[in-house]
Amino acid sequence: MRALEFPGVGCYTTALLHMSFLTSFFGDGTSSYLRSIEPVVATINGLEATFAEKTDGQLRQATERLKERLVQGEMTDDILPEAFALVREAAKRTIKQRHFDVQLVGGITLHKGKIAEMRTGEGKTLVATLPTFLNALSGKGVHVVTVNDYLSRRDTVWMGQIYNLLGLSVAVINHESSYLYDPAHKELDHERDEVASFKVVYEFLRPCTRREAYAADITYGTNNEFGFDYLRDHLVYSEGGLVQRNYHFAVVDEVDSILIDEARTPLIISSPFAEAESLYAKFSEIAQALTAGEHYDVDEKLRAITLKDAGIDRAEKLLGIENIYTERGIKYVHHLETAVRAKALFERDREYVVKDGEIVIVDEATGRLQPGRRWSEGLHQAIEAKEGVKVQQESRTLASITFQNYFRLYDKLAGMTGTAFTSKEEFFKVYGLDVIPVPPNKPSGRKDEVDLIYQSEMGKFKAIARHIKGLNEKGQPVLVGTVSIEKNELLSAFLTKEGIRHEILNAKNHEREGEIVAQAGRKGSVVIATNMAGRGVDILLGGAPASKEAAEEIRALGGLAVIGTERHEARRVDNQLRGRAGRQGDPGSTQFFVSMEDSLMRVFASDTVKALMGRLGIPEDEAIQNRMVSRSLESAQEKIEGFHFDSRKHLLEYDDVLNHHRRAIYTKRQGLVHASLEDLLGFLEEISAGDEGIMKMVEEKKQQLGPESFTVILRQLVLQVIDLYWMEHLEAMEYMRGSVRLRAYGQRDPLVEYKREGLNLFKNLESDIHGQILHLLPNIGGVSFAAEQPQAQAIHESASSPLSAPTDDAAHTRNQAPAAEKSRDASGHEIGRNDPCPCDSGLKYKKCGLINAPEHKIK
Repeated sequence: MRALEFPGVGCYTTALLHMSFLTSFFGDGTSSYLRSIEPVVATINGLEATFAEKTDGQLRQATERLKERLVQGEMTDDILPEAFALVREAAKRTIKQRHFDVQLVGGITLHKGKIAEMRTGEGKTLVATLPTFLNALSGKGVHVVTVNDYLSRRDTVWMGQIYNLLGLSVAVINHESSYLYDPAHKELDHERDEVASFKVVYEFLRPCTRREAYAADITYGTNNEFGFDYLRDHLVYSEGGLVQRNYHFAVVDEVDSILIDEARTPLIISSPFAEAESLYAKFSEIAQALTAGEHYDVDEKLRAITLKDAGIDRAEKLLGIENIYTERGIKYVHHLETAVRAKALFERDREYVVKDGEIVIVDEATGRLQPGRRWSEGLHQAIEAKEGVKVQQESRTLASITFQNYFRLYDKLAGMTGTAFTSKEEFFKVYGLDVIPVPPNKPSGRKDEVDLIYQSEMGKFKAIARHIKGLNEKGQPVLVGTVSIEKNELLSAFLTKEGIRHEILNAKNHEREGEIVAQAGRKGSVVIATNMAGRGVDILLGGAPASKEAAEEIRALGGLAVIGTERHEARRVDNQLRGRAGRQGDPGSTQFFVSMEDSLMRVFASDTVKALMGRLGIPEDEAIQNRMVSRSLESAQEKIEGFHFDSRKHLLEYDDVLNHHRRAIYTKRQGLVHASLEDLLGFLEEISAGDEGIMKMVEEKKQQLGPESFTVILRQLVLQVIDLYWMEHLEAMEYMRGSVRLRAYGQRDPLVEYKREGLNLFKNLESDIHGQILHLLPNIGGVSFAAEQPQAQAIHESASSPLSAPTDDAAHTRNQAPAAEKSRDASGHEIGRNDPCPCDSGLKYKKCGLINAPEHKIK
């Protein structure tokens, strides 16, 4: 973000008139909205001179007065002009930047709980300070959500100066640690600047507990960290383990990436429960012996495989069995299908890389590595077996939630991005969020060229290399966007052959990401990056930091030239790449090179278009421009966007059913975490229907252990039973979700069936929990309960894409618990989880033998 000029007072009217002129471009709804807030912008501007005369201490006093007005009953809308004017003045004094009028418009839009679509380079990070400060004045806390840990830290350090001057506390939660902004704390003594280098930024950040970070007025963090903390808060055994407090207001940066691209990615807390089976290696060998077309078919649109009879026969022969369905059941069939999927649909250095002996998923949208994330249902293990690395443990789900249902917890939600308008329908239907395109501060100087279409991919890359060479010879900086590591490295080979010096940025070389992208505006620079890499980092003409002379030289050359090597399946991603050029009125150009062999065209283009290209008979590296092909591209993108929308909608419909169960269980559980001894005794009396024998026994246990110890042990007993049965319920719902799909063949709606049977399961869940608590109460005297929350894995799961890896179960690994020790009966025989308990209670061991107490006699 560049330093902003300070226009004189006479410019305010001109700015408003300019904004009014631009509103006509966006249509009636947006136009009328923008006109309605022009008086508010004028009021804020009218306060600027008054606040400019105040001392720093007087600005902090003004903050306290605004807080008092809220306590006295005024609404945030009433104090908005003064709050925004305060933030603008604080920004001028600390980071030497002043909010433009259109940035005030963006701030008002966010405060109203909408999405502000603002182009790259318009200063979204600075815009967020306005509604964040205003809504933090209530004392309930505001969460600012970013796409990675570095940006969370950077923005905390950068924007924290503004909040600190105004008397508000700021913190950041990262994957490993949490920090409070403290200007007196200087761990690193280095000069900070505006360049978003991805080097570690900890200056002015003092380590703190996670609970302290959430207690701050403003907390920065990633969507994963906020979501996982929510789940972990519902697994703790005492109040001291809770970290979050309110879900008051969240501002989501790059809102389309988080609320749409990652909305197919449920968050899961899981715990390992079994060693990986040798079956994965066996079926991987079988899959390698099968041939596409002969033994199985591949559907690239649906990212699916279908086994043929010949393939099943071949597998049965290799396994040495007569009938895989009757002899081994669905387990072997599942292993076979998964192994074939791993072979046919998942390619190394495209969907994943092998790093340090592990399979690491490559994010389909960003091209970045996702360490710790794992595919579900045995797919990740199948790929591990395919690549010959160690096959990891399987796990059981302890808790889960989708991003849709997590972010709908907030009283008010807002977001900002440069590319939201094409997804406005989904934002409104799922989150109730309107999308408002905010006019740019200066008219765009970017020129978007028409697509160049080639018959073959090799011909396309030859043409791209020639085009880049021509731009490079005159010194114009070039940024090239590719869709995968594979294509990234392929283009690099073409440029090397042409003798063009360049930087490669992909999942294998991401450590210098911010530095490479920030310098992409230098003269003669050529950067090849996977799509969206470096998002959140501005490309300054001339490089960063750049002199005015260097910037002007690049402007004279035409600004940054952005080249797309193929169309992405989502128009938003194409627009994100385009948005790299032409920031803040700078010149720039964008052009996409596509071929009929690109995934999008090969899978989705009509046969008519393919036949047309074949009849033209032009050289492979010669481009054409054809309306039919262009329309076919746009149609393919719309189809895939619709596919993804339906996929996310489908996921949400099912999770909404489970969400009713989740909210009920979590509400009950949180009440018990906070419960006093009297509350716990009341709970026991309720579930025992006042039995004078159970309550007498409980009273004796209380006297025996003492009230304090009894309270701790009783609470842990109750919570552990709830967690056990909730885990069983999640598994039952997941199995049922798979089975109800088959009922569509009987003309029954699977979702209706899922709701109906899910309700029955949930009704039984409560009675089972109560029965097990009462059954275990007699053992409470000698029980050694877990004193801390069990360690687990935090998993980020995602769904399939028709063209790229379906990250069905992406995982964000935390700490991993050791495998449970096997239980044995008096004869030394191993007791299975589903075996009858040897104590003759009539219950399965997993329920009866949950607490291995001395009183639990195994016969």
